[in-house]
Order: sequence, then structure tokens, then C-alpha cells
Amino acid sequence: MNGENNIKGLAVPAGRVARLSRLGRMTAGVAGNMALGGLAQVGRGERPSMQGLLLTPRNMHRIADELAKMRGAAMKMGQLMSMDTGDVLPPELSEIMARLRDDAHVMPPKQLKSVLNDQWGAGWLPKLQRFDVRPIAAASIGQVHRAQTRDGRDLAIKVQYPGVAASIDSDVTNVGALIKLTGLLPKGFALDPYLEESRLQLHVETDYTAEASALAQFGALLDGDARFVVPQGHADWSGPQILAMDYVPSVPIEHVEGTDQTTRDRVAHDLFDLMLRELFGFGLMQTDPNFANYRYCADTGQIVLLDFGATRTLGAYVAQDYRHLIKAGLAGDRDGLIAAATSIGFVSDDIAPLHLDRIVDMMEAVFAALTAHDQFNFADTALSQQLQSQGMALAQNGFVPPPLPMDALFLQRKFAGMFLLAARLRAQVNVVGLLEKWL
Repeated sequence: MNGENNIKGLAVPAGRVARLSRLGRMTAGVAGNMALGGLAQVGRGERPSMQGLLLTPRNMHRIADELAKMRGAAMKMGQLMSMDTGDVLPPELSEIMARLRDDAHVMPPKQLKSVLNDQWGAGWLPKLQRFDVRPIAAASIGQVHRAQTRDGRDLAIKVQYPGVAASIDSDVTNVGALIKLTGLLPKGFALDPYLEESRLQLHVETDYTAEASALAQFGALLDGDARFVVPQGHADWSGPQILAMDYVPSVPIEHVEGTDQTTRDRVAHDLFDLMLRELFGFGLMQTDPNFANYRYCADTGQIVLLDFGATRTLGAYVAQDYRHLIKAGLAGDRDGLIAAATSIGFVSDDIAPLHLDRIVDMMEAVFAALTAHDQFNFADTALSQQLQSQGMALAQNGFVPPPLPMDALFLQRKFAGMFLLAARLRAQVNVVGLLEKWL
């Protein structure tokens, strides 16, 4: 969810046909721009590059702007791609979608009122002492309003955009077509299983009743842990497409960037500690590491946890596989790393020896960096630059990632998101110490 300064009023296209038409026009427009660009290059005696034709400012703006206007699964898919770190999709696609993390439109008042009437009944307004029409946040699936009830409760009301749930299947299909159009996917890469899992996950995320249950689960699991605040849900104002919870005064987590080193380190430490508890202790993880899902209470130093729509139950085997991977990595056991990576699904039995060596080299580089000092300095970009360079070299050498199990894919997304947040905060964390607690 994004802050008020970026919010722009625009009705959500709710009908499936309308959404299909808009995505179709966008895809056709991008293809047309690429064709014209290719002809121009040929006319100049140049050899057209699919990547160069796609990654023009005009095309990047058109794709991101249209997905932001549509919201729903189309925008969510773009956000998912923008969080990818090259594990599945080429970095060029992530570059196109990255601007979606900072762009938001909201429903105009007339459309908002229609949605609320449908969910609460026409006589809902007198039951509230106050309802702020201007949202305090907006995201891909819904927007958030502040309200006060007659009995004195201060609430944050998340309202789902109309038509979002019904349009998931068509949105995912069309965004998948757009990805394939780019020609940037490695030859032989199977995209369809990932699209299907995205479709299923998005159906879960649009079920606010399920999210309310996950919110309550995390509230119970973290009860007594003073480092975190999990807002309490309010069932009497909630439903399948509306989720009411406590309003918690706070600021975006990025504001911690302006605090002292001790505070930045503590916040990053606590978030990494929570992530590992989710994996090894709870067997339940909130898998969306969007920065907007974390906020900060400046007066208490507590971290507010939001948006549990992407909560995922993890099988015991997942924690066990990652435990084996971490043990092998910390011990410098190359054979153990290969065995754990194969069990998780990072590599397959038929992988080329050269590719296997390079992938294990990358894993060993991560553990070497983590163990080099007591505190890992996330402000140092040397490791991420090294991994990106090695990953690009792998792709250029013909490596095609095997179909990654979805639990591992969502975990890698969470790990990457926490790494990015810690880097944003310029934090230093004893990551090895946190890992060793679970071994």
C-alpha cells in the first residue's frame, strides 16, 4: 500500500470484458511500438534486439501506467515481478514493473459508495461516527480508509476494488501473454506453472475472510512479543471483500532510514528474526515482503505488521530442507549444499556440471559474506552485485532454471524482500547468530 502523496482518483475497470479489452489494447500497442522500432533499426542497417525494442521509456511507461490504472491481479502480477531478483524472471522484466511499487490510483467517491453499499447495506453511514472518504493507503487489490464507530473504536477499513476477484483468471492469462511477448524468457522455460500458482494465490488474497483468519493467527502467535504490533480484526465490520482492523498510528518503515544506526540495526534484526520464526517455528509465513506491509511506531519503537493476504502454510519438509542448506553452507560443506539445493529444487539431477558448479559457487559466496564478520553490513552492495553478475553469466551460458516448488519460490521472494529492506535501512545484523538459533 502506498502513501497519500501518490494517490490519484480513477475508477477501477470492474467488468471482465472491459479489463480484457484494456490489456489487449496495451499488449497490441507495445507490440506495435516494438515492430516500428525494429523496422527503424533495420532501415538504419542495425540488427534489432528484442530486449532493446521492449525496454524503451515509452513502452515501460505504457505497461506500468496501464497496470496501475487497472489494479487487481494485473497490477499485483506486475508487483510480484518487480520483487523478483532474477531467480525466475529476467531482471529486464523486473525493471519494467518496479515503478508499480510506488504508483497507486483510488476509487472515486461514487464507486467507493457503491462498493460499501453492496457490502454493508445502504444504511451504513449513520452507524459510524466518522468515515474518511479519502483513503489513507491504496494497493493493487484494495484501498484503506480510516473510520470511527459509535462505540469509540478507531478502525482501518480495507475495501476491495470491485470486479478484482472475478477478473483474476483473465488478468493472469493476459499478463502471461505479455511476458511471453517480450521474448526475454530463457528458451525452454516453463512459465505456465508459475502463472497457475499466481492465479491460485491471488484468489486467496482476494478472500478477506481468510485474511482476517490469518491476521488473528499471527496476533495469537506474536502475543506477548512487545517488538511487534498486529492490529486486531473486527468481524462486525468485516466480510469477504472488506476487512476492518485497529487503526495503529505509525509511519512507513522506510522512515527508520533516518534514525540512528542502533535503531536501524534493531529493526532489521527483529524482522529477520521474525522471518526465521515463521519458517522454522510457526510453519506459517506472510510471504509478501512489500515495504508497505511494515510500519513503524516512532514513540514505542514497535514494528506494525500489515496485510496477511499472502500468508502461506509451510510443510515441515520445507524447514528441514532449508535447515540442511544452512548447516552445509555455514560448515563449508559443498556436497551438503548440492544435496540440499537439489532437495529444495534449486537444481535438478540433469543439470550441466558447469551450471551446477556456478550455482554452488554463488551459494558459497553468500555464506562466505555472512560469516566474514560478526555483523553483516547490508549497506555494502558488493555481494548483490556479484550475485547479479554471476546470474546473468549463467543465463547467457544457457542455464534454464528448473520448475521451482512454489513454497521455495515464495520463500525466496520473502528473503529477497527482507534483504532489500535491510539494505534500504543500511543495517548491520548478526545474521549467522540468528540462523544458528534454529539449527
